[in-house]
Amino acid sequence: MSQSAAFAGLWSSLPTPLTPWVLDVIQSLGHTQMTPVQASTIPLFMQHKDVVVEAVTGSGKTLAFVIPILERLIRRDARLRRNEVGALVISPTRELATQIHSVFSLFLNAQPDNSTSKESEHGEGSPPPLADTECSGAGFPPPLLLVSSDKSSPAQDIQRFLSTGADIIIGTPGRMEEFLIGKGKTVVSVKELEVLVLDEADRLLDLGFQAALTRIITHIPKQRRTGLFSATMTDADALSELVRVGLRNPARIVVKVQSKRTKGTKSGTLQETQVIEERRIPAGLQNLYISCLPSEKLVQLTRIIKQESSSHHAPHFIVYFATCACVDYFYRILSTLLPSNVQLHSLHGHLPPAARTRALSAFSSTLLSSSSPSVLLATDVAARGLDIPHVDVVIQFDPPSDSKAFSHRCGRTARAGRSGKAYALLVGREIEYIDFLSVRKIPIRQHPYILADGSKAPETDYSSTEDDVVNTFISQIRQTVMTDRALHDKAVKAFVSFVRAYSKHEASYIFRIKDLDLIGVAKSFGLLRLPRMPELKDRDKSQWEGAELDWDSYCYADKAQEAKRIEEDSKKAVVKHDSETRAAKRKRNAAWSQQADDKEDKDKRRTQKARKRQWLKSQNVVSGDSKGALQTGRAKLEESGGEDDWDELAREERLAKKLRKGAVSQKEFDQEFADL
Repeated sequence: MSQSAAFAGLWSSLPTPLTPWVLDVIQSLGHTQMTPVQASTIPLFMQHKDVVVEAVTGSGKTLAFVIPILERLIRRDARLRRNEVGALVISPTRELATQIHSVFSLFLNAQPDNSTSKESEHGEGSPPPLADTECSGAGFPPPLLLVSSDKSSPAQDIQRFLSTGADIIIGTPGRMEEFLIGKGKTVVSVKELEVLVLDEADRLLDLGFQAALTRIITHIPKQRRTGLFSATMTDADALSELVRVGLRNPARIVVKVQSKRTKGTKSGTLQETQVIEERRIPAGLQNLYISCLPSEKLVQLTRIIKQESSSHHAPHFIVYFATCACVDYFYRILSTLLPSNVQLHSLHGHLPPAARTRALSAFSSTLLSSSSPSVLLATDVAARGLDIPHVDVVIQFDPPSDSKAFSHRCGRTARAGRSGKAYALLVGREIEYIDFLSVRKIPIRQHPYILADGSKAPETDYSSTEDDVVNTFISQIRQTVMTDRALHDKAVKAFVSFVRAYSKHEASYIFRIKDLDLIGVAKSFGLLRLPRMPELKDRDKSQWEGAELDWDSYCYADKAQEAKRIEEDSKKAVVKHDSETRAAKRKRNAAWSQQADDKEDKDKRRTQKARKRQWLKSQNVVSGDSKGALQTGRAKLEESGGEDDWDELAREERLAKKLRKGAVSQKEFDQEFADL
């Protein structure tokens, strides 16, 4: 298959020349030529046209709307007033919004020094002098970022806006709505708004922001330019409605990636003709999957990291999990299974905003400074839009519940014409997902199972037998988990959240919870014991062996948490004692006739047990050792009219067997036969 980076001409070939300092920044970033999406979008967006843009990840969509926004504001006849907004950019996540804000900041920080602020020298709202193109673009205030933060509130957002006089506002839907329609309704003026951009528009709708977006669109002027951008634009009803309400006769731009595949004849010789295939992933991406057992997924994950680390200098990975709880748990476990020089970072939606920012910044900084492998464990919060250029490998530990996220995850590598690899770990009938992806124009090919020595397994049914290393991994994980009861809590929470997420998969005809080996999944999590949940009720547990552990002495590393556990256990013991006391009191207060009946039943059971023991002793049979002897004994009792007695004793014998096998606890056995 042949692939090459696509370019669509020099920046100087645009119908409308760019402002010199804007062009200088573009060239300083190393973008000597436009990508197809930029060459198609920028002229239309600058020429008063609404656009709906769909292009693969890493194709340059951000610059396709950043440059037109800057140029439209530069070319205004009159400067905006301090409380007026010129452009709005809305993104689904705070990470993506922060990244877009940094791109705008990069450009605006490169303005010429002879800047003039809003209303400073030319009177309120009057146009600046238009000496030349460069000077006309000087003096624009920095962009304003509106995202949830521990250090910022909606009221503080408005104060920052008024103090900086920002022309360009970037934010998430909820914060943007509060800024425009909530607390800022009487302060922020949108009557001069030039551009509205919805980045990752389909994801905005998937996350339930349709109502908020509609309110924002209704609030701002109709005389504006609007752009919708995404790598997986769909024709969903909600998106179509958004286009109808927010855009006027838009131009739809779809930039496709095509690959050439040379076909061979039946005799094995190559033909001169080549097949053109469309794909919705970057051209330089090797998209692979590994088939394994659920219990082997963690084994394969570590082997992929080790294998790729040996072939690259300080490679960088992003590993995607299904839920926040899974990321949180494996972040604490993987360090014991990977080489000591591997740096781990975690990013998910349940982290505080400041922690998310620190995690992403730390991982991004290692791309430039670290000499060791670096791994970011993340959920789909890091799947869209984030431009981390030097990511070498993406690993999908769990396939995404939203099939559109598959290409977005893969697109975190092989960006801007670079090469990269993406692995997906598939188990059981999940292999059928490959056909589903091919329909979505996402080509993917199989990678052999990776063996312990790093070699590839032969193309046989290797996955039918469990890897010998699985038990070693389970032991290592359990040793770590046993050091702190909090890790056990995280393990159970992660396992339960994974099962819940799997049961709600969008492709439910492929990802069926009843076909998934949940015992194997529990092994990959290194659980100490199986949690009580309906999905495990009828599962075959013959392959499961729990950890030997004294749960009463299993404590939390955190002293305050351990003290709380002990206090709760004490309260439970008191409640149990009170309950038993009340039961005994009710028994004492029962009617004399009822007490007499109970005593008679108890005496009868004692007699039954004594008769059975006497007979077994006479037959020299150890309890439970001879089924034939027990059947003979029952036959004799039937002759003497004692069949009911024997049934009662046989029931006790069966329960005793379960007790010896560990199927029931001593407590349950004692409760069942306490009166004997």
